[in-house]
Formats: sequence, C-alpha cells, structure tokens
Amino acid sequence: MHSEVYADGIDQITVSGSIVRVDLVSLSPTERDADNNPKSVFRQRLIFSVEGFANSVEVMQKALQGLVDAGAVKRNLPRTATGTLNIPSGEERERPVVADKPRPPNSSVNFR
Repeated sequence: MHSEVYADGIDQITVSGSIVRVDLVSLSPTERDADNNPKSVFRQRLIFSVEGFANSVEVMQKALQGLVDAGAVKRNLPRTATGTLNIPSGEERERPVVADKPRPPNSSVNFR
C-alpha cells in the first residue's frame, strides 16, 4: 500500500542552487486566525531537482488545461485597477487567463 498526503495548497517554494523545495499545507481543523478562518499548517515538503520541478510544472499545466477543457475549472478574465474587465482581443482571447485578484492565503509568498 502507498501512503497518500492531502494538501489544500502550497505555502512556499524555495529554490536553493539546483534544489527546489515545495512546502505543502492543509487548513487546520483546530487553529484559527484573527478572522476565525482556519490557519494553514505545514504538512509535508516535496524536494525536486530543478529539472524535476520544471517537468512537474509542465505536467500540472497539462492537467489544469484538461480541467479547463472539461469545464471543471473556469478561468477568469483579469480586471483593471478600476475593477472593469480587461477583455483581450485577437489571439490573446484564445488563451485562458488567470484573474488579477489577491491570492488566497495558501499561495506561495515567493510569487506575490
């Protein structure tokens, strides 16, 4: 039997030389923040070579595109500073875009 780890997201991605460390977090069933939301707590660390990490990102991007194509995930159009939609034209309209809004608390601080 193989052990499995559930994670709600990634807290940090740290690159040190040729090693990439990815910290997985889960929402705590008992710990709460000042707004009474569950706190993210460290669960496990994945350690990759830079090449292995790059290959993994490519696999995850393909999986995400499959979810978008299947309708399981909907991409949002980015918003301008005034909150209006920035609707791309031409070729830009063909590729999915990620919403330009604050990241949830389980996103990596390395990419804010």
